[in-house]
Amino acid sequence: MNIKNSVVLITGANRGLGLALAKQAIAAGASKVYGAARDPKSVTLAGVIPVQLDVTDPASVAALARDLGDVTVVINNAGISRGSPVTAEDSVEQLRAEFETNAVGPLLVSKAFAPTLKKNGGGAIINILSALSWVSLPTTGTYSTSKAAAWAITNGLRGELAAQNTQVLGAHMGYMDTDMTAGIEAAKAKPEDVADAIYAALAAGEDEVLADETARQVRMGLRAERGVYLGAPRT
Repeated sequence: MNIKNSVVLITGANRGLGLALAKQAIAAGASKVYGAARDPKSVTLAGVIPVQLDVTDPASVAALARDLGDVTVVINNAGISRGSPVTAEDSVEQLRAEFETNAVGPLLVSKAFAPTLKKNGGGAIINILSALSWVSLPTTGTYSTSKAAAWAITNGLRGELAAQNTQVLGAHMGYMDTDMTAGIEAAKAKPEDVADAIYAALAAGEDEVLADETARQVRMGLRAERGVYLGAPRT
């Protein structure tokens, strides 16, 4: 699936990776780019059509799917991170918030737009996941849980939508230099580089893309005798 001449819908397109994906889609020759956000006024990139969307609200998702009948590529990028360990006092509340946005949201959007993609020849769904889909850190317990669920949903969509010729691409990466990771001391990829890797994988017909070195290292660690997700051995 090539971005050139496609009609792209990007959720969370007002900043971070979503903004980089929008810029790259325009540069690659997309015929139309819809930028979705809860507040469409926050989508200000020239060439992007702002649309209102709350990915946690089924009525909002359904309304947008009715309005945008020309979409051929859906990018589920909207996400939140509360920085909560699973044992935190309010971890259940934090997990519910992250799960609704990071897992249920992409499922709602994908289901709503699947008939549109089928009508338009199959198209593609890109789900922005994370290397934290596979590992959990002390400050990412609930976020990792929500992203692990999103990974499983992505794999389910891939199998179930194959018959209608919809490419489902799962994109994994480590920390990126965005507002979400402000204050975190770690190696961070540039959103522009991650966007480039995602679109290259889409064009190559891939099902999964490891968009930076962190994702590649974590993915390799899954095959270790003691999987990286198990953490350090008890002493």
